[in-house]
Amino acid sequence: FVPSQNSSGPNGRRFTGRFCKLPQGLEEETLSVEHSRSKLAYCVMDVPPWYLCILLGVQHCLTAFGGLIAIPLILSQALCLQHDALTQGYLISTIFFVSGLCTLLQVTFGVRLPILQGGTFTLLAPSLAVLSMPEWKCPAWTQNASLVNTSSPAFIEVWQSRMRELQGSIMVGSCFQILVGFSGLIGLFMRFIGPLTIAPTISLIGLSLFDSAGTSAGNHWGVAAMTTVLIIIFSQYLRDMSVPFPAYNKTKSFHSAKMYIFQILPVLLGITLSWLVCYLLTTYEVLPSHPEKYGYQARTDLKGDVIAQAPWFRLPYPGQWGMPTVSLAGVFGILAGVTSSMVESVGDYHACARLSGAPPPPKHAINRGVAMEGVGCLLAGAWGTGNGTTSYSENVGALGITKVGSRMVIVTSGILMVIMGTFGKIGAIFTTIPSPVIGGMLLVMFGVISAAGVSNLQYADMNSSRNIFIFGFSMFTGLAIPNWILKNPSAIATGLIELDHVLQVLLTTSMFMGGFFGFVLDNTIPGSKRERGLEAWSEAHHEDPDNFPESSMVYNLPFSFSSRLSSSFSSSWMKWVCYLPFCPPTKSISQEQDPLGIMENKAKPDPPQIAIGTAL
Repeated sequence: FVPSQNSSGPNGRRFTGRFCKLPQGLEEETLSVEHSRSKLAYCVMDVPPWYLCILLGVQHCLTAFGGLIAIPLILSQALCLQHDALTQGYLISTIFFVSGLCTLLQVTFGVRLPILQGGTFTLLAPSLAVLSMPEWKCPAWTQNASLVNTSSPAFIEVWQSRMRELQGSIMVGSCFQILVGFSGLIGLFMRFIGPLTIAPTISLIGLSLFDSAGTSAGNHWGVAAMTTVLIIIFSQYLRDMSVPFPAYNKTKSFHSAKMYIFQILPVLLGITLSWLVCYLLTTYEVLPSHPEKYGYQARTDLKGDVIAQAPWFRLPYPGQWGMPTVSLAGVFGILAGVTSSMVESVGDYHACARLSGAPPPPKHAINRGVAMEGVGCLLAGAWGTGNGTTSYSENVGALGITKVGSRMVIVTSGILMVIMGTFGKIGAIFTTIPSPVIGGMLLVMFGVISAAGVSNLQYADMNSSRNIFIFGFSMFTGLAIPNWILKNPSAIATGLIELDHVLQVLLTTSMFMGGFFGFVLDNTIPGSKRERGLEAWSEAHHEDPDNFPESSMVYNLPFSFSSRLSSSFSSSWMKWVCYLPFCPPTKSISQEQDPLGIMENKAKPDPPQIAIGTAL
């Protein structure tokens, strides 16, 4: 706990919560991580100046920009909304609003790390599988722009009925995630889920969406290729190039500061430049103006006056598309995505802690983080984003680039996203991005997601024929079975309609099929923990928080709630609270040990009371 000039304590003393000293006895291999911590400009509990919070908060919003707008635009095709730009804008505004709200909840009451929440591609695949069932396929007349009247009750019911189906399934599926988080069952799950389960699951998220990316890019391969090339140049070739920007502080006054703009915002820069080129080509009538000609979809004036039609201010609210409906098939499909999202988020928590200068997250913080993501999915379902929320790995990476790990910056980012979600014209502007530009972005994004899944195999012994078989078989069946089911939808006929629907959704969800076979084979075929990668996986993702006495300062509940709980433990009727898996340890630090009153609870071993937590 190193004194500095960033935050004030009593008696005018100023301190900052920087965890940059290694406890005695840690291995030397952690020195590189600790060295990066010591170079942080602001650590997790630091509070930068308000103008810096706003600037960095905007940067985090822009980093999440690609995923936040891609999900509603992809879903709009399956929701029969491809010719209703105004409603697409409403969906974008809603996902901005809910993502900001969930970010504030996660940073304040969840894992309490600087980690942004946003839409997740793990729920996109099962959602598309649900909407691909025969009863939810779009009517032929909705594919013809000349036949669509976006204000007619018939058209509104077509897309809202599909949205309500997704809402209900997401809300019920999120209850499972809330249960797993608050009960502490996530620790039990992680004992059986290793790299050979995670790798095919995550990889197939990207691979299963290749058709969506190819269809959008195919509307004009030249524009799509330009977008892809720009993103590749910015993110790979120019990532180490700094650009001078004007800056000001009290010591140096006005001066020039270097910023790695290409490394931070490659997707935004690539989309913006391609968007601008399409606008110029549209203005000078280079692109064809006839809908039947190739390249027409690259024009920027296809959405008409959607920006003028969109209201300046529109507050999204729960149930804005009507009362959600629930189907068993949809719930089972969403559960597959929720399970994958939970496991991925646990890894993000540990990565975020390392990059923000915080101790490894203890069990109670991880449990709260998973549970709060479940609450976020519940809110996303209630508001009607057509998706859930999860931790954004892109923004975790941005912490390492900017060297600012303050959670106050993420709080500011959450507030900014809530504000952006209330301005209807912001969402409408994003709908005017040409389809080929989105396609070029998706080619990069889905490719990175697929590769990120494969990267988990670094923990397993890939010289083992056992592991090669499990991964190869899981990947191949995860692609082959859904493809065959989609081509032969009438092949599933058990005699029970609900069971048919459940099997239809699960068997057409590639990530579920790959993850299922990976899980079963990895846990049944004999193999040592080292061969399976469980030892390396555990070492990389599960450092012992007891080695870090500052853990309670970061992860305890806010507003001195932990101290109030601790004082309540003296009452016999309140002693049961200490057995809740999401509550911090009960032993308080005395005033002599903590004169500043910052450290509320000293870390103690987490009570193994999963059964009690589940029952409660």
